[in-house]
Formats: sequence, structure tokens, C-alpha cells
Amino acid sequence: MDRVTFNDHLELSRLVYGMWRLGDDADTSIDHVRNKISACLDQGITTMDQADIYGGYEAEEIMGNALTPELRNRIEIVTKCDIVAPAGRYADAKVKYYDTSRAHIMASVDHSLRLMKIDHIDLLLIHRPDPLMDHHETCAALDELVQSGKVRAVGVSNFRPYDWDLLQSAMTTKLVTNQIEISLLHHAPFTNGDIAFHQMNGQPPMAWSPLGGGALFEAKNAKLRAALKAIGDANGVDEAAVAIAWLLAHPARILPVLGTNNLDRISRIGDATHVQIDRETWFDLYTHALGHEVA
Repeated sequence: MDRVTFNDHLELSRLVYGMWRLGDDADTSIDHVRNKISACLDQGITTMDQADIYGGYEAEEIMGNALTPELRNRIEIVTKCDIVAPAGRYADAKVKYYDTSRAHIMASVDHSLRLMKIDHIDLLLIHRPDPLMDHHETCAALDELVQSGKVRAVGVSNFRPYDWDLLQSAMTTKLVTNQIEISLLHHAPFTNGDIAFHQMNGQPPMAWSPLGGGALFEAKNAKLRAALKAIGDANGVDEAAVAIAWLLAHPARILPVLGTNNLDRISRIGDATHVQIDRETWFDLYTHALGHEVA
């Protein structure tokens, strides 16, 4: 498995296992969660993607219960903070909102460390841009977390370039990545400046929902799916692997985040790395996704 280096303290596997559905599984037992992590490790997938809000603020604890010191030493843990929703420990919240205050960030990190039973987070992401963010306060908190050793590296999620620049402007620590929605069905980042911005600055982006939340396989996308299947059949993999390979082919070094609770599907996440997508094939799939040829 290819690996991506972000700084002196952070290296992630090119494919990332997303745990946003971990609490939705009928089986959240320690053994079952360990089997999922082991299935990832067998393919060289060492990076686990979490967020405090996942599973109604329960997914981090479900994973933490399954971690042994040996397992923890073999993985990198990504988690996120700043979304407050009326669930779990925030059940009394009147409305869903974002909180990038120092107090909330510090409390969220401490909760994550406690629930996952770990002493540091490898990568902390601010989950959503906060319209009320005091960037000086937020930046000071993030710098402090890195300096304390509780967090190894910091990034963001769902930020536009101007949101990134505002946050970075008051930080000593360099932001390392932006986790945004990217897929064949959500390809705007390739042309709206998002990927270009991070590629220019050498910041490999992470891609959430790289299969379009399953919409890629709906009847309305039959022509695109047929094109994916033809390539998959030629390479001995399924359509999903080809859709992920399409992202991997981009020079920005995108890191797809894939989430499933099915052990068989988890064991096949790495199939995407066996598919080579050349320029003409990339544009053929892009044309199907657009619904028309490029200008």
C-alpha cells in the first residue's frame, strides 16, 4: 500500500478506512471491530478515520474498546471536532451548530482521547467551517494541542480555500490536509479551485464519500456503471474499485476514505490499487459522469 507523508510526524496509508457507520452495525462487539481493523491492516490500510459526532458521539468509544496497545501502535487515528448536534453528550442542544471556541476544541479532544483510550490523536480535523470562528482563538488552541503532544498534526474538512487561508493565517502549525467530498458524482472540486489550491500548495486532500454514498450504483447512472464494470472486468475487480482508482490516478495524491461494515467489502478496499487508469480512460469516466464530452 502506498503511503503519503504530510510532515515529519504524520504518514497515512493512501486508502483510509472510514468509521462513520461503525455504530450502525448490528454487531459492535470488540471482536467484530478488531476483525474490521485487521482486515484493513492485511491490505496495508493503517489509517482509521473517525469524528467525535459519528454514531451520535459513540463511534470513537466503540473503536476504543477494541484497541489493544499493539493495534494502536499499528494504526493512525484521524478524528474531527466542532459539530454540536442534539445527540449523545449534547442531547440538550437546542439546535445543531458549530463550535470552534478554545473551550470546545479542548474538551472535544479530551473526550476523544478518553473514549478511544489513546494518548494522542495522529490527525485532528476541524469538521466544518464555523461562520462565528474567531480564528485567533481557534488557531491558538490548535497550536497548543500540537505543542502539548495531544495532537500530532492538524487539518480541516469541508473548507474552501478562503476558509483554509483564514485559519492558517494565525497558526504556527501548518495545516496538512482538507477532507472534502470528491467522487465521480461530485467532481466539482476538480474545476472549482479546491483541488487546484491544495495541489499547488502540496497538501494531499482526503476524499469523503468517494463512491457518492452508494448513488454511483443507482439506475440513473447505468451508463457510468457499465463503463466502470468494463474496466473492472478487465482488471478482475468490481466497479467500486475502479471508481476509487479514478481518484487515485489524480496527481494531487487524493486519499479516499471508504466506509463499510461488511467484512468482505472491507477486505476488497485495496483492490483499487491494482487498477491503472490512463489519461484517456480517466476522461472517458469523467465524460460519463458529466453526461457530455468536455468542451
